[in-house]
Amino acid sequence: MDFALNEEQKLFRKVVRDFAEKEIMPRAQEIDEKGEFPWDIIHKMADLGLMGLPFPEEYGGAGADTISYAIAVEELARASGSVAITYSAHISLACTPIYLFGTEEQKRKYLVPMASGEKLGAFGLTEPGAGSDAAAIKTRAVLDGDEWVINGQKIFITNGSVADVVIIAAVTDPAKGKRGISNFIIEKGTPGFKIGREEDKMGLRGSVTSELIFENCRIPKENLLGKEGQGYKQFLITLDGGRIGIGAMALGLGQAALEAAVKYAKERVQFGQPIANFQAIQWMIADMATELEAARLLVYRAAWLKDQGVRFTKEAAMAKLYASEAAERACYKALQIHGGYGYTREYPVERFYRDNRLTAIGEGTSEIQRLVIARQVLSSL
Repeated sequence: MDFALNEEQKLFRKVVRDFAEKEIMPRAQEIDEKGEFPWDIIHKMADLGLMGLPFPEEYGGAGADTISYAIAVEELARASGSVAITYSAHISLACTPIYLFGTEEQKRKYLVPMASGEKLGAFGLTEPGAGSDAAAIKTRAVLDGDEWVINGQKIFITNGSVADVVIIAAVTDPAKGKRGISNFIIEKGTPGFKIGREEDKMGLRGSVTSELIFENCRIPKENLLGKEGQGYKQFLITLDGGRIGIGAMALGLGQAALEAAVKYAKERVQFGQPIANFQAIQWMIADMATELEAARLLVYRAAWLKDQGVRFTKEAAMAKLYASEAAERACYKALQIHGGYGYTREYPVERFYRDNRLTAIGEGTSEIQRLVIARQVLSSL
């Protein structure tokens, strides 16, 4: 068993870390406070070749492995959760289903400009009455001649209002339940497709989270993604990969919290010595470091399994569950180590805490991850 990154992965991590520390970290607090979408950073990431990282070069990507993608998300999140989730949603939720299920024509038309960073993507699944129960979506798509007519509403969509291309799930045959769901590709500016409210969020405030509204939105028949009725299966596969991204994002935020806690503990003097000398502080730091390292192994293993082409549903759920909750504990401890200062915006740990909270909710709550894991274990033993 080899737990080491190869030389190419190590070099890649250094490149992304250097970029994040130079271009993102100095802006992270401002991005959070102003709640402005960081287009300039996204464009620089495109120039660096990150926006299509795990996809083949023939489709505008860099041909990197999933471990490298997880590293990229982790390093971006270490600098800014807002940038990381924007990136993860673009790659995992928008580009990936087109790559996995799209026709060659769809890949050329949509994936190529998305992977090059020319266009940004989003994925619309959640609705007011369909969150964890994804099969309960009500958005409807009806075939009318050579066009699909779509009516419905999506909420909590990352990148929703800034995306050029949106993948949405809609019911095409109500009588078939989850087997009557299909996915569609919709371009920004299509008549009948409009943006509703933007969410005012607790954290990740530089990330756009939008309501999408479809009112007799007509799209070409060929914008069906894959086969009709395969949408439910498609987005379950998509979410498996997305959970690796969310796990890596939590890992980056937890790592940032750990580093901030260590730095502060060495500098803060109480009772005549740095608080890093006190066992209570040391034990918190030891727990943070241990749990984050365990989370890293889970995330990287899920990514490795994906690259091997084997099923990784259980492992992705484990990685996302454990990493999000380990990072939650790390952010809590980091804030505690900072004491009263941690509760102020003078230090970044309160932002890490707020940003990480979403990782235990998005792309399946911790409770849903436990259901996924339990079902996999019960069916295999």
